[in-house]
Amino acid sequence: MSSKIRRKEALEYHENKPPGKIEVNSTKSVSSQHDLALAYSPGVAEPCLAIAETPEDVYRYTAKGNLVGVISNGTAVLGLGNIGPEASKPVMEGKGVLFKKFAGIDVFDIEINEEDPDKFIEIVKSLEPTFGGINLEDIKAPESFKIEQTLRKEMNIPIMHDDQHGTAIISSAALINALEIVKKKIENIKIVVSGAGAAAIACTDLYVSLGAKKENILMADSKGILNKNRKGLDEIKARYVADTKCDTIAEALKGADMFLGLSIANIVTPEMLKSMAKNPIVFALANPDPEIAYDLAMKTRDDVVMATGRSDHPNQVNNVLGFPYIFRGALDVRATEINEEMKLAAVRSIADLAKEQVPDMVLKAYGAKNIKFGNEYLIPKPMDPRLITTISPAVAKAAMDSNVAGEEIEDWKKYEEELLERVGIDQRLVSRLINRAKQNPKKVVFAEADHVNILKAAQMTLDTGVGQPILMGKRHVIDKLIKENDLDAICECEIIDPHEHPEKVEEFATAYSLMRQRKGMTMHMARKAMTSRTYFGMMMVEKGEADVLISGLSNDYPKTVLPALQIVGTEEGVNKVAGMYIVNTSRGNFFLADTSVNVNPTAEELVEIIGLTSRSVKFFDTEPKMAALSYSNFGSSKGVIPEKVAKAVRLAKERWPDLVIDGDIQANIALNKKLLEKLYPFSDLNGHQVNTLIFPDLQSGNIAYKTMMEIGGAEVIGPILMGMEKSVQVLQLGSSVREIFNMVTIAVVDAGVTDKEKL
Repeated sequence: MSSKIRRKEALEYHENKPPGKIEVNSTKSVSSQHDLALAYSPGVAEPCLAIAETPEDVYRYTAKGNLVGVISNGTAVLGLGNIGPEASKPVMEGKGVLFKKFAGIDVFDIEINEEDPDKFIEIVKSLEPTFGGINLEDIKAPESFKIEQTLRKEMNIPIMHDDQHGTAIISSAALINALEIVKKKIENIKIVVSGAGAAAIACTDLYVSLGAKKENILMADSKGILNKNRKGLDEIKARYVADTKCDTIAEALKGADMFLGLSIANIVTPEMLKSMAKNPIVFALANPDPEIAYDLAMKTRDDVVMATGRSDHPNQVNNVLGFPYIFRGALDVRATEINEEMKLAAVRSIADLAKEQVPDMVLKAYGAKNIKFGNEYLIPKPMDPRLITTISPAVAKAAMDSNVAGEEIEDWKKYEEELLERVGIDQRLVSRLINRAKQNPKKVVFAEADHVNILKAAQMTLDTGVGQPILMGKRHVIDKLIKENDLDAICECEIIDPHEHPEKVEEFATAYSLMRQRKGMTMHMARKAMTSRTYFGMMMVEKGEADVLISGLSNDYPKTVLPALQIVGTEEGVNKVAGMYIVNTSRGNFFLADTSVNVNPTAEELVEIIGLTSRSVKFFDTEPKMAALSYSNFGSSKGVIPEKVAKAVRLAKERWPDLVIDGDIQANIALNKKLLEKLYPFSDLNGHQVNTLIFPDLQSGNIAYKTMMEIGGAEVIGPILMGMEKSVQVLQLGSSVREIFNMVTIAVVDAGVTDKEKL
């Protein structure tokens, strides 16, 4: 299921301060006058002089080696056409975000107000001193061919027009594997291409490099098949003029083995598909609607092997599988170009990866028990963390072997470790969770639906396919907010006001009084409680009328946790629930517990918190490496806290011998791998990068995460409530729409897993 994007939501996303999607951060300290003197005058003169003497030292003393220019003139933007350079900027910023997220590459986006290809070329050439590579984007054909070819000849850094070569590389990998499945050879197949633009030409060129015969290829533009009767074709299209009498795609498809579509929607009919050869390969890549709908193609023929550009069908040909990792490999060996050998290396590495066993985290992300090489899995999934360690080394090695590398990689194992450190694999955590939630959406009760942020999060929940919202609150207030904020998607969602359902209040109150009758609960008190939306919603989850409850935006945390414990309760074997935050930093994700529930746990209670946290970290597809914190390092200072923490660690190791944990330990020592190894070589944490911090009390945990969030600028997810029998999550006061939606996603996934996998 594809997420629905609404105009107002998209505009607000880009408009929220700071506007846009990217910013520049300093990688060096500039906190003192001395730092400033080093960063600028007079200290900056030294690297300037060094580079003037040895130009290659620009890679040593500046960010050039990890900097890509995403450059466009806005003449062929997405499906929007020639909208100009200013209007193309959001796309170029978005491309920069993808480079950073998937490959740790920094980007300056540059939008050039120039359509003359020769002038455009001169402008881009003049930027070579700035960048380690250039990603050309959204430039119309045929000018894009001239621009890229000229720049590749005249510049000594990697240049790639991703609209051409990204699609070509990914679809070529899919084609290699599809041919293996249907037991056909590329040199023998008849190929029909719909579209003669930059992407279609690049795909066809790469197919030829893989062994396809030009005489077996028929290409069509908007006027029909490129044959000898066509006049006035440019030199690019002329390369694929065929000696044929065919004028239409319908004629060309008769007996064809493969169809590649990079054109417009719904131009291939079921009759045309039926006319193709046995076991046809159909890559219908027009977006958002393919040349023939996936479901229609599958219904028409059961022997078709199909790929599209859509995420809601198997075999999505998505450029993000390629360009971040191709540039990563090229930059890391200072390649002077991205040549044919490097592109083919990327193709083969992607194709080969699809044949390997799929990791559990990918299976969970896509809600599958098993994904294996076959008709519906020709290429890896975009969320596969192995892409960077598969494609980038292959590209780097191909650059070295083809003599276009300025540097050599000798230790490939070390290089793989550097790649993982650079990109921060855990940055994809939320994306994987959203994919998992979409596979098994749940009914989600929003107990505070009279808040606009809650309603916006509910709309995101519905639009992304994560769940079905149930809105609780006063009907007239909710309806008014929906209308005022154009939240049309949720206007049909169920709205529940407990005061409008006296019979349900009575039913829930009776059940609640029975639960709490030995705790002083009277029927009168139970009725009063059930008029509260939080209590009513909790009972809906307990009775199976909903799967998930989200509350707490406008209440103190304990006021929401208390009814959760009284009505839903803890899971079997759990005596204490606990709270955990995920803190996303440039170094990856860190898991912090307990940050919201237990004020001053005993050593034995800390052990239970450790167990819950360990299981929850695994829930997020991460192996916990745990440091139990205090103000002491392994008994260096005496006191109640160090002794409590040391005892908890000892008991936890006895209970779970395979758990990687140590303490008592100070936070800075735990998080500094080299310092830990130097000062405390005996620690069980040596050789591991700590990712989970256990705090000795609520005060220290709460202060720590809030400081990291506000001063450190870290993004946080939480507080995640661990150990509940059913899926209930409590928001922090004033949560943003994104923070609420993240909590919904986690809660939906939690509601759909087994007890062993729960939070």
